Amino acid sequence: PLRYISKLRELVKHEAEKNKSQWKTMGPAKVAVPSPNDFLQKRSKEPRLAPKKKEEDGKKLLPLSVPPRTYHPVTRIKKNFISKNAIAVMTGEPKKPRHFCVDTRQGDKYLLEPSGLFPKYINKKNYGILPKYVTQRNEEMKREEEEYQASVLEQLKKKAMKVLSEEERTNILKALKKNWEELNHAYQGLPIVTDTRYKQMHKEELELKLKQLEHDIAAIEKHKSVYIANV
Repeated sequence: PLRYISKLRELVKHEAEKNKSQWKTMGPAKVAVPSPNDFLQKRSKEPRLAPKKKEEDGKKLLPLSVPPRTYHPVTRIKKNFISKNAIAVMTGEPKKPRHFCVDTRQGDKYLLEPSGLFPKYINKKNYGILPKYVTQRNEEMKREEEEYQASVLEQLKKKAMKVLSEEERTNILKALKKNWEELNHAYQGLPIVTDTRYKQMHKEELELKLKQLEHDIAAIEKHKSVYIANV
């Protein structure tokens, strides 16, 4: 079969040659040299205003919306300010005199209302009433204090000591005496000569246990009511 040839082959070849660097293999590109008449002139880079538009083809430009300086508006309404002010004075409410306080004999005075001597705030309806946010905060503090006290009492009840009954006390006393008898029997059965380290340690251990049991038995027999902490 014939070899496949793309339809865009010539276009791709043309694009490749078009984008190829001009001086890659054949030296620098031939660029047109600028003319000596196009030299940089003075003030050539400064911005310039656009030229004014002139009337073209007999068409007049639209007039500006701003009136000229010679324009004077026609005012036909005339007001009689004297009569107007007189009516306002006759119909208006008279000004209340301001309260002053004189504290020297030379006549030095100052306004009484901003001084704090004038009873201004005590005449209000809500004078002396606690604001809502204060009452709410007091209630919240009281509720938190009650919750804290309840939690403390609960913790104290949990950690409170329990009183042993008489029956439990006698049973514990009997068990301690029984243990003391067993340890005393074992102590009496020890050999007379303790020539080894093991025999000495065993004897000391039995003596310590007997001493502790005697102390516990004496403490329980001495005190009729025994308390045990709930740990």
